[in-house]
Amino acid sequence: MSLLARLAPHLPYVRRYARALTGDQSTGDNYVRVALEALAAGEQTLNAEVSPRVALYQVFHAIWLSTGARLEDSGSHGLDDEPSQRLMRIAPRSRQAFLLTALEGFTPSEAAQILSSDMGEIEGLIRDAQREIDAELATDVLIIEDEPVIATDIEALVRELGHNVTEVATTHDEAVDAVSRRRPGLVLADIQLADGSSGIDAVKDILQSIKVPVIFITAFPERLLTGERPEPTFLITKPFQPETVKAAISQALFFHPSREKVPA
Repeated sequence: MSLLARLAPHLPYVRRYARALTGDQSTGDNYVRVALEALAAGEQTLNAEVSPRVALYQVFHAIWLSTGARLEDSGSHGLDDEPSQRLMRIAPRSRQAFLLTALEGFTPSEAAQILSSDMGEIEGLIRDAQREIDAELATDVLIIEDEPVIATDIEALVRELGHNVTEVATTHDEAVDAVSRRRPGLVLADIQLADGSSGIDAVKDILQSIKVPVIFITAFPERLLTGERPEPTFLITKPFQPETVKAAISQALFFHPSREKVPA
């Protein structure tokens, strides 16, 4: 199998990572292009001891470090959007660890391989990034969940991150009414609710009136991952891991262009 064929499935993801890391599409794509050119020329080689995806990110970071993280493109437009500006305020090393795990879905162990680090440092870097994100993006959260135990667990996680839970809705109508009373900055939603109503329909109605990031937490992901309509960016399957929910909350708030902060 050719080098390009081996790497092709992973290229969209490393481009996404490069753009998020640099805060600019042109600059990020330029880093990826140079990394691929270095591989083609034999100046860099893929690490055979790790998966092809991890190996590709390792090469990307070798290029990133060799240029002093300053590879520029004449067409670059800089930090034009709010998420990019927020990312750039996080210390570079913490930003890398956060993006690799929260955005790209690597395990801390894989992130350590990519960054030539160890698990202890990576976990510390992720915690540092999480603290910076949580402090800046504290917001009001609406939880749409009909199972009391799960709702309590989610609420505890949300409050632990410094956010304010405005209401826990158990039906479509409760959710829509809650938004009419107080606009949330984030919605966490189940899809099958207490009275047989749909969390999907509730979210659809909510998004007709406000722009807000939504995370679906459900035991029925197949109902959303149909390929027949735009699929949710943030989808967590029950039973969930607390750290997965925390990472999704940070990511959803971080990259969404509009949010409501908790009043000072």
